[in-house]
This record gives sequence, structure tokens and C-alpha cells, in this order.
Amino acid sequence: MIELHGSAPVFVVRDVLKSVEHYRDVLGFAVEFVYGEPTFYAGVERGNVLIHLQAAHESRRQPGQQAMNVFVSDVDALYDELKARGARLLNTPTDYAYGMRDFNAADLDGNELCIGMESKR
Repeated sequence: MIELHGSAPVFVVRDVLKSVEHYRDVLGFAVEFVYGEPTFYAGVERGNVLIHLQAAHESRRQPGQQAMNVFVSDVDALYDELKARGARLLNTPTDYAYGMRDFNAADLDGNELCIGMESKR
């Protein structure tokens, strides 16, 4: 049986190196790789979450149109961490009827991360 082992969404961005800095310094990701001269592709990772960043001039897609869900062990603690780092937070952690407690953060181009965990309510 074939198993799937992971994934890496590709977020289209205007400036890959500025985006890498933002993911590292503001969102707490580690830089996994940068590619191209000049750089037009990169990967960042935090825990088991990997995101690839692609320069807009290398894609048919527009910057800021991507989104992903990220599941965490403590949504409120991560919200506080990202707030302290100056992240662009679109709302506060909230419990929803669909059983999740989550909030949204956006990168420099408007790509969104919906960060959440199972609601305890």
C-alpha cells in the first residue's frame, strides 16, 4: 500500500527573500532552503509544517491568494507568541460550532494561515 508522507503548499509571494525573513522572524519558521540566482523559490518549516514560497514572476497564480490550515497543540499560546512578534493577526482565537478553536494570520502578501486546535468547549 502506498502511503502519503507529507505535503508542502506553495504560497506565491512578491519577494521571496523578504517573505523568508518574515516567516523566520515573525512567524517563527526555520529556513529549509532557498533556490535560484536571484532567489525565486524557498522552503520554510516549523515543526511538521512545511511551506514553499514561489516568486510571482515564476507562477501563473497571483500573490496572496493561498491559504492553509495549521493544527497546533496550544492555539492561545501561539497566538500570544505571534502577537508579540508583530504578526498580522486577522482575528483572535475563537471557539466555533465546527469543533475548532482557531485564528487567522496573514503573511506579507496576504496568504493566510488558519491556526487552530480542537475546541475544549
